[in-house]
Amino acid sequence: MISIENARVAIQNVEVLRGFTLRLRPGTLVGLIGRNGAGKTTAMRTVMGHLPLLAGKVSLGDTDLGRTPAHRRAALGIGYMPEDRGLVPELTVEENICLPLWVSKGLAVRERLDFVYGILPELREMRERKALLLSGGQQKMAALARALAVGTRVLLLDEPFEGVAPALSQRLSEVVGQLRGSGLSVLISQSDLNHSRRLLDEEVVIERGANVSEGATA
Repeated sequence: MISIENARVAIQNVEVLRGFTLRLRPGTLVGLIGRNGAGKTTAMRTVMGHLPLLAGKVSLGDTDLGRTPAHRRAALGIGYMPEDRGLVPELTVEENICLPLWVSKGLAVRERLDFVYGILPELREMRERKALLLSGGQQKMAALARALAVGTRVLLLDEPFEGVAPALSQRLSEVVGQLRGSGLSVLISQSDLNHSRRLLDEEVVIERGANVSEGATA
């Protein structure tokens, strides 16, 4: 579904990805594992078009994302949950969820909202609350909901369990577990595997922007 082939990416003249390769097959949950600064976020931002390729190729199925403008990528069915959540503080929870839907003409807003609230019913109760009034954990949930709303083919979840209370971490694990068998391809970046190893079909380890190992989990 997503293919990153020998990607080289630089930030401010510092090469962060150095020939990194990853393949996310349809319907699988894959963990992208690496220490802080290893290149996990850079890989996801490259898929979303936030960072340009110096070399290599990024594809979604048969679509060359390198030839697709960044503002058109969400509409291809890619949902992205950044580590810093990236919510618009003055918008409500529901407005934040709807942001990518408003620019994805092929998706029915009401239908996608019903899907999201079916998976995360706790957000329905706070849908009119502004994002700036949410706790950090609630903001994580809203960011996940926004990714789910538009991610009809692929979800990119950047450190979803980082910095949240154990109970919320467990809840996020349950939500991700519900996606198994849905046909979605899910890439989860993490510094460790404490939260999700049992969920994953494969692990890809990245260090200093390059592959270390790749294989099926036990």
